Amino acid sequence: MVTIPFEYRHLLTAADLPDSDETPVDNELQNDIPNMLLNLLRAIWAERSDWFWGVDMGVYYEPNVEVPEQSKVIVPDGFLALGVPRYSDEGGRLSYVLWQEQVLPILALEVVSKKYNGEYDRKLNEYQALGILYYVVYNSTRRGLYKNRQSLEVYKLVDGKYELTPSISLLQEGKMVWMPEIGLGIGCERSVQSSWQREWLYWYDRTGQRYPTGEEQAAQDRQARIEAEAIALQAEQKAQRLAEKLKTLGIDPSEV
Repeated sequence: MVTIPFEYRHLLTAADLPDSDETPVDNELQNDIPNMLLNLLRAIWAERSDWFWGVDMGVYYEPNVEVPEQSKVIVPDGFLALGVPRYSDEGGRLSYVLWQEQVLPILALEVVSKKYNGEYDRKLNEYQALGILYYVVYNSTRRGLYKNRQSLEVYKLVDGKYELTPSISLLQEGKMVWMPEIGLGIGCERSVQSSWQREWLYWYDRTGQRYPTGEEQAAQDRQARIEAEAIALQAEQKAQRLAEKLKTLGIDPSEV
């Protein structure tokens, strides 16, 4: 696990360091999936301000004072840090600098796309050496040497080594791994998001219930309003029929 020497804490800041590795993604899922998880967290933890989810942002863990551009950095597709301010300032974070934040991310996510980039070996070893508790690999392509891998693999750091965490099967033909230190599960299932039907990553509660996206929540709210309006209309029509029946019996409904 990386420790931050005291003398580093007042040296380079995010403004001194490159804020991108300038490596383009080769699959839009590398952006879509981490951003969808971020938007879900904004709803799930709307009342909390002690977390940060970074998307394609550099995590700097060792400074090079003489040549800042050579400071050691790793760039997950997504990562979660707990116990840090949700927003650092008006402009937001340029990168995540460990000797400033002094909080190691608790989860790192890599989305394997068309070109394999060491997610199962090199990057796994880097996150393991950093001491990040959970390492999540999502691989919907499963080509070549990695065609027999699960689409979702969650590794947990145990005694300094990553161990693959068994997933829980869900009723809707998905799977989920519960992470008690975070208070969330991460899993995948097939659904439609923005008219795109495929397998997506989601956050889950302890029971395996998936948290809905904003689009899904809006649809659920619309359906609930429609059902409430239908119930109200049925009640009104029933009251009207009763009033008409009373009138045929010579009874004034207003006096009942």
